[in-house]
Amino acid sequence: MKILLKIAYIGTAYCGYQVQPNGISIQQKLNEAAKALFGFPCDIVGCSRTDSGVHAKEFCATVAKKGTDSLETSIPLSRIPLAMSAYLPQDICVFAAESVPNDFHARYDVKEKEYIYRFFDRAVRDPFEVERSCHVPRTISDEALLRMNRAAKYFCGSHDFSAFMAQGSKVKSTVRNVTRAEVYRDGNAVIFRVSADGFLYNMVRIMAGTLLDVAYGKLCPEDMTKVIESRDRTRAGSTMPACGLYLNRVIY
Repeated sequence: MKILLKIAYIGTAYCGYQVQPNGISIQQKLNEAAKALFGFPCDIVGCSRTDSGVHAKEFCATVAKKGTDSLETSIPLSRIPLAMSAYLPQDICVFAAESVPNDFHARYDVKEKEYIYRFFDRAVRDPFEVERSCHVPRTISDEALLRMNRAAKYFCGSHDFSAFMAQGSKVKSTVRNVTRAEVYRDGNAVIFRVSADGFLYNMVRIMAGTLLDVAYGKLCPEDMTKVIESRDRTRAGSTMPACGLYLNRVIY
């Protein structure tokens, strides 16, 4: 069997999930913790490649003995989260573990992912929101919130999302199926939540920037159709900072 881990982390101090030669990554810390816990090098395969500064409330990864498709351990599954978290820094934790078949793939077997983007819309910044949300000093009114939510609904369905992909990206297909997209207020934050069968590079951050343009009257909700159909990156909004983005949920 393999073991599927569910992980939460604050990505501020890391160069993203994947091991990089120029900085410390989430995967590196998981590799170190797994080796310390199980006593041998392990292969950690993640469900996604979150960028530098991006956070996760639920990131999934499998762990197997290096060079194999399985992991044999006498440690009960119920104890692995606490035991592995003891070897991780304070900004990363394993909160659940379960067994999966040897042929299970943490990335390719994903059916759907859900991301959220957090805007903190107050004139004065909040130190407790620094690197946890994107600070926008202009308040998003209730009316603007409704416009954003209307605009977000145009993302739903199967579309070519080239307009919401970072320029220079190389992928075989730019078509993605968005199953849910909504904007709502949660206390002092405005949340954009979106689910899909997959996402292009910077897709959620560009969507969030486009919705902010709707909030401030630069675009109308009905403009989303033209932006999507244009397949033109210059027609969509800015790429919002990584600090507001969270991988929220992974469905297999």
